[in-house]
Amino acid sequence: MPFGITYAMTKFKANASVIFTDKNGIKIDTFVIFDTDEVTGLTHINHENVRVGEESLLLHSKTVGLYHMPLADAFSFQMLNKLKAKYAKIDAERKTLPIKTERQNSLMYLLANAS
Repeated sequence: MPFGITYAMTKFKANASVIFTDKNGIKIDTFVIFDTDEVTGLTHINHENVRVGEESLLLHSKTVGLYHMPLADAFSFQMLNKLKAKYAKIDAERKTLPIKTERQNSLMYLLANAS
């Protein structure tokens, strides 16, 4: 970003309905799983579970104000919330398994006393 030019990032909120335009120019209706990341400026969308820049997103034309339901019925809204909770749980889980030191120590003790 050149010095002296201010840039206002468009922030998309969780569960907002958006239109995603892929690199081939195909427009896809989808929704935002999480908010726009303020550090990277990328928005996490449901379509292929990707994070994209604001230049490829447009707020859906049927969105009214800040408080809207991304889909017409309450069941779909609940389904989206459950999906959001699922991804939050996956992100919160540990990515590596902890080393079990007690088992290793007892195995070493047995091997040391085997003679």
